[in-house]
Amino acid sequence: MLDNLTRRLGGIFAGIRKKGRLTEDDVKEVMREIRVALLEADVNFQITKDFIARVREKAVGEEVFGSLSADQTIIKIVRDELVALLGPEETPMNWNPAPPTVILMCGLQGSGKTTTSAKLAIWLKKKGKKPLLAACDLQRPAAIKQLQVLGESIDVPVYAEEAGGNPVEVAKNALAKAKHLFCDVLILDTAGRLAINESLMNEIAAVKSAVPPQEVMLVVDSTTGQEAVNVADAFHQKLGLTGAIFTKMDGDARGGAVLSVREATGVPVRFVGVGEQTDALEQFQAVRMAERIIGMGDVMGIIERAEQAFNPSDIEGLESKMRSGKLDFTDFLNQMRMVKRMGPIKNVMKMIPGVAAQIPEEALDSIDDRQVDRLEAMILSMTLKERANPDILNGSRRKRIANGAGVTVTEVNKLIEQLYQMRRGMKEMAKMEKKFKKFKRR
Repeated sequence: MLDNLTRRLGGIFAGIRKKGRLTEDDVKEVMREIRVALLEADVNFQITKDFIARVREKAVGEEVFGSLSADQTIIKIVRDELVALLGPEETPMNWNPAPPTVILMCGLQGSGKTTTSAKLAIWLKKKGKKPLLAACDLQRPAAIKQLQVLGESIDVPVYAEEAGGNPVEVAKNALAKAKHLFCDVLILDTAGRLAINESLMNEIAAVKSAVPPQEVMLVVDSTTGQEAVNVADAFHQKLGLTGAIFTKMDGDARGGAVLSVREATGVPVRFVGVGEQTDALEQFQAVRMAERIIGMGDVMGIIERAEQAFNPSDIEGLESKMRSGKLDFTDFLNQMRMVKRMGPIKNVMKMIPGVAAQIPEEALDSIDDRQVDRLEAMILSMTLKERANPDILNGSRRKRIANGAGVTVTEVNKLIEQLYQMRRGMKEMAKMEKKFKKFKRR
């Protein structure tokens, strides 16, 4: 997510730290480099120009010239201006006081509306809501079936009618169904086109008029670059958008359009899609995004993912075993599965302060979740007795495990040694903790 921009800014900030005191020429050069970095990330030219002007004005006002903490001051100014650019406050959902709340999903064909509708339904379920999905995309034959399959996979009901019908009638009937099922949110998945045209806009406007929504969400493919701003502007003028959702933010997209949409159209970014899984949708928060862009990471995001992924009782039991140094392969397996529930390891690492800016992109790309799957396969190839008692894993048992997991004996040996190293490390930590407690009592 905007990794290239993060690396460019990280390099710029690292350069000014080495200088110590900054001259006026140094600040001008920094501003020029930041401008180039933003433009390369697909941020709108005029918005980039205005952004740099505001940063330069504040930098002069803060008297950074000749200051020993000039680098920190500039970083803070850039961070604050990014927050202002993205939208200083989180935009809450507009809930209908008389449920159901209607959410109209719109966008161009291929932007990911149908999948994002399902992701939004999952997000709403986590908030305690009972959503209903409605297949109002009657232009694309596979859209109805796709939504039904997604709905079944996430255990959310889907209202659908025959293809070729009237989307306005489908929306009306879906609203009646939502009331009948006591659903408090209705998500309307509407049709798209390859490009903005009058028939598309008229169809969605008719649906909006028939079933007035509380939220009108535009789904935008982040790989469309600057065109995303034009798309958002066109839909906003016709439908009155309440928010934008950017998809494919976990890919190679430069992503700068995310920084441009609110400033250019007044439409806030509400969510970002960060993966193909149905739960890979994050609520957009300007402060966190700004801090991730300048390399400060997102520690709160890691904590929230951990809270969702980890069961408190499981953590207590694991902590107890780790303290005693009695970890076995069953514990090791549970630990890996908990980490996997936090999402792709590479994405989690990028949230650690400094990682995205300092670790080479090639090194992050080399992180493969399939490596964890191989470890899991090896443990699953063990008997329950072997998992509980690693000391009994002799040569023949190790060979059998390797054959069962489709790996080499060397890889099995490394896994076993890894467990022993963890045990030794935990025992040493326990000893140090005891010594520290004795020292405190003196």
